[in-house]
Amino acid sequence: MTEGTGIGAPVRRKEDKRFITGKGRYLDDINRTGQAYAYFLRSPHAHAKINGIDVAAAKASSGVVAVLTGAELAADQIGPLICGWAITQKNGEPHNAPAHPALAVDKVRYVGDHVAIVIADSLAEAKDAAEKIEVDYQELPPVVDIASALADGAPQVHDDVAGNLCYDWELGDKAATDAAFSGAHHVAKLDLVNNRLIPNAMEPRAALADYDSGIDELTLYTTSQNPHVARLVLAAFNGIAPENKLRVIAPDVGGGFGSKIFIYAEELCCLWAARKINRPVKWTGERSESFMADAHGRDHVTTAELALDQEGKFLAMRVSTMANFGAYLSTFATAVPSYLYGTLLAGQYTTPAIYCEVKGGFTNTAPVDAYRGAGRPEATYVVERLVEVAARDMGIDPAELRKRNFVAPDAFPYQTPVIMAYDSGNYQLSLDKAMEMINASGFAQRKADSESRGKLRGLGYSAYIEACGIAPSAAVGSLGAGVGLWESGQIRFNPTGSVTIYTGSHSHGQGHETTFAQLVSDHLGVPIENIEVSHGDTGTVPFGMGTYGSRSLAVGGSAIMKAADKIVEKSKKIAAHLMEAAVEDVEHSRGVFSVAGTDKSVTIAEVAFTAYVPHNYPEGLEPGLDETAFYDPLNFTFPAGTHIAEVEIDPATGVVEVADWAAVDDFGNIINPMIVEGQVHGGIAQGVGQALLENTVYDKETGQLVTGSYMDYCMPRADDLPSFKVETTNTPCPHNPLGVKGCGEAGAIAAPAALMNAITNALGKEIDMPATPEKVWQAAQTAQAAE
Repeated sequence: MTEGTGIGAPVRRKEDKRFITGKGRYLDDINRTGQAYAYFLRSPHAHAKINGIDVAAAKASSGVVAVLTGAELAADQIGPLICGWAITQKNGEPHNAPAHPALAVDKVRYVGDHVAIVIADSLAEAKDAAEKIEVDYQELPPVVDIASALADGAPQVHDDVAGNLCYDWELGDKAATDAAFSGAHHVAKLDLVNNRLIPNAMEPRAALADYDSGIDELTLYTTSQNPHVARLVLAAFNGIAPENKLRVIAPDVGGGFGSKIFIYAEELCCLWAARKINRPVKWTGERSESFMADAHGRDHVTTAELALDQEGKFLAMRVSTMANFGAYLSTFATAVPSYLYGTLLAGQYTTPAIYCEVKGGFTNTAPVDAYRGAGRPEATYVVERLVEVAARDMGIDPAELRKRNFVAPDAFPYQTPVIMAYDSGNYQLSLDKAMEMINASGFAQRKADSESRGKLRGLGYSAYIEACGIAPSAAVGSLGAGVGLWESGQIRFNPTGSVTIYTGSHSHGQGHETTFAQLVSDHLGVPIENIEVSHGDTGTVPFGMGTYGSRSLAVGGSAIMKAADKIVEKSKKIAAHLMEAAVEDVEHSRGVFSVAGTDKSVTIAEVAFTAYVPHNYPEGLEPGLDETAFYDPLNFTFPAGTHIAEVEIDPATGVVEVADWAAVDDFGNIINPMIVEGQVHGGIAQGVGQALLENTVYDKETGQLVTGSYMDYCMPRADDLPSFKVETTNTPCPHNPLGVKGCGEAGAIAAPAALMNAITNALGKEIDMPATPEKVWQAAQTAQAAE
């Protein structure tokens, strides 16, 4: 039976049984016979020349199989690592892309940069040998913050990149924007810092490379969000092996949040080493390595201005951002502060003119790339913090100011001035619902109650929008993407009627094994317990683009639905033959094929058996019931909504209590509301973490990572969070077969602005994230002194 397990049902996640009973198969659970262990010697300096590396003592150490350096990697013509998104600068020139060797050759450029790989019979022996490597470093002055890096006279991270500038990029109509500002009644202005974050997925990155010399084939087990893309890059751009001689397997992966999209030095080096020593090579990252060398997120410095008329209508927006790329360009780094950022600066509003310029530059820090939301949280933070400041400047209620400027429900499709064409939405409905849920009308009384107890209270809004369902291949190709962003899906019936779904998407916490099974159960009438979902292995699943950008359901799910439609079309021919009817008279409903106007029917299980045992079968029709489809979206999807945060602050200690939270999101049609709510909860928690607690700090003099462990990098805990009130509205996406929009990043996009708007509303003073007790206390004291 499929009742209660189809589309819209809150089905418990099928995959959770193996996870909560310790039966998950994560990478460190996988071992190969005869494997050796890799350990990476990393740079202790943020910036230094390498005058020489002496590995003789390490090679002679007990249990050591090999010690390999960048010179040998270069001699074998392996690498370098690449950035897969080309950006055209204001001057028409391509962005500056310095080489990114997997093992440093002439210079190290951040603390944690890869210097050598030691391979031994045990991890302990590899670590012991690494301590015997002597590197002659000549220290150079580092630069760690983007403003300093782009200033005149800054230390040069790369000799071939003048002024540390990767690109100077722009989007929008500058002349029209400037003209609108010149006639504005009021201009709101805000300087913002979007603090650097470290992703901290539960499972650290890991890699296990195995070489089969008999067939000259490499297999890489890796913690990847997109194994086919990893195989493509490693084969086509890094020179590790032909694509048909490289298999990439991403087993159960314990979270990613973007940080496991990218191709890292460790995977490349393990593959290279496995072939050189003809033994499997395994590396499992330690948490300290994750802090140092996983791609970080955010790290923007922005000045933003909003021009308004006397009635509070938005006339224009002007945004100038400096984005920190770290020491090297990660796989998709260039896209995050450009096309994933500037194109969302319209927000939910009808602002007619927008101009954005971004300078992206290099520093002596870990590379920076996509982190949950990837450009969209940064854009929302700019827009929603600026709208709040404008409301305060003009004395207009912040909810009312938003309503005056929302895109109207009947205005869709709506073309923004920054490329995007929104497809559907009802923004005021989400705002009104969120205000009702949090009892915004009763806030004044609650604020008075807090004041009577010596506390401060604030309410903050965040009306966010994001571009998901990444992405139409032609569109992203025109913007510089190096790959298409379609997705694949395959549905294979077995003779007994059970089903295996093969998807090019990858699940690392999203619940695909449940949600995708619900799609097929609902459409084809197969009991959900008879459906398995297979993903993550380039040797078994069709080529696909992986999971990121809230794309799995909108793009991957749509591919599965197209495959399901092919299954139905073929099944109708088989059913018609079995029932001795014309194909055009056969109707289908949830796995039952019937002849219109009669009581004749067959089930899809009967059809599947017939397809594999074709004794009585339509002439000329291929046996089997196995269909594959590819789906390339026509447009992005645009989830949107409103989050409202309410805080109470103790001015004597600076401690912020998140007192209440209302979230209303429009994700289009929803397949599994329980999974959706869990995704929203997790996203809000990460956004609260950024706003209150998390901050990556490098020492400006030495370039050392100060926040290199959980002792110094503060993660959100359960008692930092309230019980969230989560609801949805629904304006279905009009251009994909499921009407879905995506939900995985919404909480992380909306939350920082909502929380910081609430905090600054309470304080009456602007502060930057994270709003630590010390920072809040100082602001509270300053505000009280001014009064």
